[in-house]
Amino acid sequence: MKQIYILAVSLSCFLVQVSVTSGEETATVSFRSDIAPILLDSCLACHGPKKAEGGYRVDTYKELLKAGDSGELPIAASPDQVNELLRRVACDDESERMPAESEPLAAEQIELIRKWIAAGGKFDGEDAGQSLTLVIPPVKYADPPEVYSQAIPITATIFSPDGKLIVTSGYHELVVWNTEDAKLVRRIKNVGQRVFALAFSSDGQTLAVGCGEPGRSGEVRLVDFNSGEIKGVVARTNDVVLDIAYRPGTNELAIASSDSTIRIVDVKTLQEIRSIASHADWVTAVAWSDDGTRLASASRDKSAKVYDGATGELLSSYLGHGAAVRGVSILADNKQVVSVGADNKLHRWNVEGAKKVAEVGVGGEGYKLIRNGTDLFVPCSDHRLLRIDLATNKIAQEYKGHSDWVLSACYQPNTAGDDKRNYIASSSFSGEIRIWNIADAAIVRHWIAKP
Repeated sequence: MKQIYILAVSLSCFLVQVSVTSGEETATVSFRSDIAPILLDSCLACHGPKKAEGGYRVDTYKELLKAGDSGELPIAASPDQVNELLRRVACDDESERMPAESEPLAAEQIELIRKWIAAGGKFDGEDAGQSLTLVIPPVKYADPPEVYSQAIPITATIFSPDGKLIVTSGYHELVVWNTEDAKLVRRIKNVGQRVFALAFSSDGQTLAVGCGEPGRSGEVRLVDFNSGEIKGVVARTNDVVLDIAYRPGTNELAIASSDSTIRIVDVKTLQEIRSIASHADWVTAVAWSDDGTRLASASRDKSAKVYDGATGELLSSYLGHGAAVRGVSILADNKQVVSVGADNKLHRWNVEGAKKVAEVGVGGEGYKLIRNGTDLFVPCSDHRLLRIDLATNKIAQEYKGHSDWVLSACYQPNTAGDDKRNYIASSSFSGEIRIWNIADAAIVRHWIAKP
């Protein structure tokens, strides 16, 4: 939408501003369900907090009511006044009509706005200062395609608690595969467009799904793994959720988002416990210590940080990477942290004083880390998954064979207690899943995870 500076009102624009008295409307129009989605889709790009053309914003209901530079009221206080919002979207004059330089709103959308204003232009949410993304009720996403035309990058994977299944990210869905024969078992629908993180609750019944649509929305959906039903939606925000991690022994879930914030949510009550805003850019990864007393984070702002797990107090900030940090893990003694990122190096550093004590070159950009005892697994952009021995700070094993960036990895629970069944899985940008025997890096099975 362009700046609202034109004082003269063309006849075609004026005529659409008919008398809108509440008495002539019977249907209820909801700001949350009907109006906010229109504003989000068609107006926010030019009238948000970062870019407010004509001094006008629509990112919250409070801002929507404020006049822009023209001084004209978007929503009039009385029926005999012009409603500038309705006039602009319904105008026939392209020089004044909004959205500018774009297709006009559909007649049905304009009618919804007209009816809403006629009924008083009321807000039916809990907080008029909330962003549009949070005001809009959680959506029921459209079903994914029955058959993918091409493979998509697998950005998140996780083994089921019994190790018999592996769950991979899809397009508006999760795809569940049998680990023994790589056959498709089922598909879990109604999740965000892209899935970046997966985590099972301690009882294995609930799968938390960090997802969203880049630059538009983000959330965590809590899925009943047995039924595939959505049990709840938490941590809704205006950009994607990039990582999640359960605090050991609790119902608390740490959530890393592209809005630079870490949220701690109770997945039983669906209430936010605290929010941590220590980073200046995307929070790309979070990890709890084994005992849950500390929380670590990685960020695109080139830092990794450690917090008190109970209070969120910042304990340490490591700035040694000099590039975006993509993965982080707190070691078993709670005294050291390892982090990896776009500088192609694994850094090992002390929590106290944030001083580096070791460095390992990994050959490519490293992503979210998987730690099991003294074994650390690093997915890399150079098409490899690496196992680093934390006792020696050296690469102990290379898992090679992917044709593209390795984006994520997951460790298979060894429920049978058989050392010969000690597996790790990796996923790549090309959509390939590979399951490896950890000890000798032999490939057990691989397939393209494309329904």
